[in-house]
Amino acid sequence: MEKLDLKDRKILYHLDINSRQSFASIGKKVGLHKDSVADRVKRLQKMGIIKDFFTEFDYLKLGYTALRFYFKFQYIIPEIRKEIIDYFINYENCTVVLTLEGSYDLIVLILVKNVTDFYSFWQKTLDKYGDYFAERVYSNYVGESIYKKSFLLDEKDDRTNFIKIRSYKKVDYDELDFQILKLLTHNSRIPTIEIAKKLKLDTRTVNNRINRLIKSGIIIYFTINLDLNQLGYHCFKIDFFLKEYNVKHKIIKYVEENPHLFAVDHTIDYADLELELYLKNINHLHQFIEDISIKFPKSIRKYKYFQQLENNKYFQLNIKEK
Repeated sequence: MEKLDLKDRKILYHLDINSRQSFASIGKKVGLHKDSVADRVKRLQKMGIIKDFFTEFDYLKLGYTALRFYFKFQYIIPEIRKEIIDYFINYENCTVVLTLEGSYDLIVLILVKNVTDFYSFWQKTLDKYGDYFAERVYSNYVGESIYKKSFLLDEKDDRTNFIKIRSYKKVDYDELDFQILKLLTHNSRIPTIEIAKKLKLDTRTVNNRINRLIKSGIIIYFTINLDLNQLGYHCFKIDFFLKEYNVKHKIIKYVEENPHLFAVDHTIDYADLELELYLKNINHLHQFIEDISIKFPKSIRKYKYFQQLENNKYFQLNIKEK
């Protein structure tokens, strides 16, 4: 595999923070001409390191509730596994589908405005595939605190000036806002003029709408979907169950300094503390867990962890507004 230099990693770092910014803007930050940035981005896409550009949005502000399910399989064969994964991918209200290795085999995130509307789909799911679920764990997914992928850099950066978090207050939006958001979630770099053409609008209206979506907090930020396995990093999630819940915020404050932390998940009725990290291997994971255990002795009752194997679907907005 072609080796990435520091310039490449800095480009990835800045695209991860804001993937809609111009190549000229990125060039000023990394010391390259915009054409050189464009060439490098194309190469990173061709290599598969940049999988796509997308927009993180606040589904809570749109009035949706997020239901998260972990599944552990049993009696499974590859054909059935693929069928189950495709089943969730094709469900329009399902916005995240990830295959895993470890404590669980699959995670799905489903957005609903009315839980009773979801009930019939859930009954159908259990009728079709319930026998293949050795374990299923449900939680209400509230969102996450998102951090810079600082491990891409050689120098230390200020991680606390870029904490993105979903809130809990619904805001007003209309069908036009929703259609613009759908286009941006599938491609955060889609030109304004292309959005205008698709929706038969003028560019000023589109720009005003995008700025309003950002200001209202519906758009959290523009980012990229990275395959960091090619850089020797793997996505791990650790779920801690604490003996002393009040130590949670102290642990978060401590791990915020770790450049490998990129998200703290917020859920109701599951683990007390959920951390997502990009780490080099399983030994790196165990070192991280041991460090937490030493720093906060007798605070952790137990923990579960798993590694993300494949990003099958990630924050795509295919829902039809009713």
